[in-house]
Amino acid sequence: MIAPDWIAAPLLLAAGSAGGWLLRTSWRDRQNDRPALVIAGWALLVADAAGAALALGVMPGIAAALALAPLGLLAVVMQGAIRREARQPRDRANLAPEPLEGTSRPWRGWVKGLLAGPLGMTAAMGIAFCYAVWMPGAVQTRLLIAALLVPALWGLAMTWTLADQRLLRSTAVLAGTSLLGFGLAFLKGMS
Repeated sequence: MIAPDWIAAPLLLAAGSAGGWLLRTSWRDRQNDRPALVIAGWALLVADAAGAALALGVMPGIAAALALAPLGLLAVVMQGAIRREARQPRDRANLAPEPLEGTSRPWRGWVKGLLAGPLGMTAAMGIAFCYAVWMPGAVQTRLLIAALLVPALWGLAMTWTLADQRLLRSTAVLAGTSLLGFGLAFLKGMS
């Protein structure tokens, strides 16, 4: 027997709310062990899905139960929401400086630019070459994907390098990535 949707939807929402209320009631009172409420809540949710499968058809009923019962559960959870006042802002003088707020020196900007630009591009190309050589599939597809990876990886390398305060770490990671990517591509080409 197929029930109309306008009857089934409110019943599924109500069953989801009732099952959620039973579970929330059992979990709220942690001193008293109430396994009966937990079992009843889960049984109601399972019966909700089974009843929807019988009333609406197996797949449409289960899909409707999985879509509407959580909305009823969400309504129960929202009833317990507590609105708190916003915290007062902290004194920024006591906080550690943000990565981009530290003292700047002209030579650090030039070094970061060189790291982010050429060395970041080299690292991105190393990863892309490694992808093109090692991944399975048609050669044309691998080359196209590798070509599309280069600007995205270069942008990630630039962003990370410019945001990082430690120049040696940036240099080591980008140089290591470049050597590893090109080295792995070279090894595959040699075999």
